Amino acid sequence: MQAKAKDVCSITIAGDICPRELNCDLFRRGDVHRLFGDLLPLVSTADLFLANLECPLIDTPSPIPKTGPVFGAPADAVYGLQCAQVHAVNLANNHIMDHGPAGLRSTLRACGEAGIACFGAGEELSTAGQLLIREIGRRRIAFLGMAEREFSIGTGNQPGANPLDLVNFVRLVRASRGECDSLVVLLHAGMQHYPLPSPNLQKTCRFLVEEGASAVICQHSHCPGAYEVYRGAPIVYGQGNFIADRPRHQSLPWHQGYLVNLAWGAGAASPAMDLVPYLQSYHGPGVRRMTPQEEDPFRKHLGALSQLLSDEQAVLSRWREHCQQQKSSYLSGLRGHGRFLRRVNHRTDFVERCLTPQNIMIMLNTVRCESHHEAVITILDALHQERHH
Repeated sequence: MQAKAKDVCSITIAGDICPRELNCDLFRRGDVHRLFGDLLPLVSTADLFLANLECPLIDTPSPIPKTGPVFGAPADAVYGLQCAQVHAVNLANNHIMDHGPAGLRSTLRACGEAGIACFGAGEELSTAGQLLIREIGRRRIAFLGMAEREFSIGTGNQPGANPLDLVNFVRLVRASRGECDSLVVLLHAGMQHYPLPSPNLQKTCRFLVEEGASAVICQHSHCPGAYEVYRGAPIVYGQGNFIADRPRHQSLPWHQGYLVNLAWGAGAASPAMDLVPYLQSYHGPGVRRMTPQEEDPFRKHLGALSQLLSDEQAVLSRWREHCQQQKSSYLSGLRGHGRFLRRVNHRTDFVERCLTPQNIMIMLNTVRCESHHEAVITILDALHQERHH
């Protein structure tokens, strides 16, 4: 049995953890039985259990100016993670800098004192992009966290999350050859509340595999997403929330999700993947495994979505449908509208009605051309810094 344990290893990956609202006090008390329910035996017996920590653990609020909600949890909420034997947390997400450098530092400090490793964010870009390497049996597994560019990303010597940068990724893989046997990428990317990848996200995740990733696990979508196996490597396009409550009512997909178990057999180059569906913050705090009656339709729906991934045209068609549904929101956003005008535009589409063919061509070229796209980001970022500092 000892020889087998050395040859076989397994890791369990959970989606977004945000110790807020109904779940906050349970985290602070370390009440893991109510938090993790019947999933506790499963996660506590994995060789390695890790998750995405979707908010900073703070001592004092210091919210930054940004779009979207600002999240934060008391620093002592780390006790729940510690009691659940969470070994590591990914910090590469769009909320880790919601309370600025102080919030990131208090998170790193709280996790460090609890014996929980952090990766995906740091005091500067070079540390944010470092691999977390753990030796499990005879296998050295590296973990890398990356996030799409929002208000959390680090730059140069500034603290923040590690950005999704394919050039840096390829350089890292080349530089780390020989340091690890397997590389697992946790990628905070995708469209919220959309269970499929965009064509570009699918292309990106497959490229990560082509360049050396043994598995790519996307998080951030707040709903369970489709999955595929590409060149032997599992790719997941959204796990859903693991424990993340919100005060207002959410649809069922907000409460659904699945754990990802990756297991390497003796001499295996790629891991086998198993999914464990659950319901979280559903009629009460904590998470529980789905009953067979709940799990069967969930798996069938997820399987049907996943079958679409082999058809590029189907992925593109579904993406276009989704974008069409979000059209008014994006056009308002490009115009810099506040909440009131966004609501008016959603009902009347006045922005679209005012756009001439020439307007549309100018906007399209500005956001599509890489150089113009970069210039606009640089200009708006400078304005953002000027107005808020």
